Amino acid sequence: MEETREISALMNLIDDPDKEVFETVSDRIVSYGKNIIPNLENLWENTPDGIVQEKIELLIHRLNYQDLQEEFSCFDKSKEHDLLAGALLVARYQYPNLITNTVNQEIEKIRRNIWLELNSYLTALEQVNIVNRIFFTYHKYKSVEVSYQHPEEFLINKVIETKRGNAIVNGILYQMLCQMLDLPVRVINIPRQYLLAYFDTSYEYFNAHKDNANNSIHFYIDPINGHVYTHKDVESYFKKIGVAYSASYFKPMSNKSIIRFLLEELAKCFNDDASQYKHTELVTLADMLSSI
Repeated sequence: MEETREISALMNLIDDPDKEVFETVSDRIVSYGKNIIPNLENLWENTPDGIVQEKIELLIHRLNYQDLQEEFSCFDKSKEHDLLAGALLVARYQYPNLITNTVNQEIEKIRRNIWLELNSYLTALEQVNIVNRIFFTYHKYKSVEVSYQHPEEFLINKVIETKRGNAIVNGILYQMLCQMLDLPVRVINIPRQYLLAYFDTSYEYFNAHKDNANNSIHFYIDPINGHVYTHKDVESYFKKIGVAYSASYFKPMSNKSIIRFLLEELAKCFNDDASQYKHTELVTLADMLSSI
């Protein structure tokens, strides 16, 4: 009963014009956690004042962000670092009430369609050709150049919904499907490109300490269109951009590093004064994922 009275009093103080009062009230509201969001939503619906509604929206955002920080902390400490789970956490920054069933069902549908076409007699290139045909042609996924004017293209739920994503998220989807199908395809850290590589199955491609990763790569895959590149193509690319060849570029990125990179890239979509706080929050989430 005492708690109910306090919540009611806090709701009445949200419209206080004094900045210090509002900050004190806000901190107390946030301390209640996500369970107080229905109270805030009800207040928003019954408040005609646009300024007060904006305050309520920011409070709801703070509560969701606080919850998301806890989720990312758990993700960082987990042993699995599941790529889909990480990509969904990133999407929840913009869509805190995201229902994941649709995303999971679509990915499973694509995985099954590819699995039905695979067999143990196929070469590595034939396997990738099947993945490309199912993903890009049958399911009609399209890729666009990375644009920081379109944050939705960094969010896996929106990419699944529109079948249109940038090289980063389409690359995440591509690697995710390959992992589900036991195909040794992983993202590598090529400068200024988001590129996938098909590793020799005898190579411990999950071992970040290997120095001969380049020697264990059969070929490279562009997640924009599934185009396959040879070692000679990649060597030419390094010469073109004037970057020295280094073995470190050919080591597979860990799932956690990929999610960290996705957060950092999404943050670049929010650089104007009105959304600068989102840039700061996303970088904070990225920094929570320790390097491995």
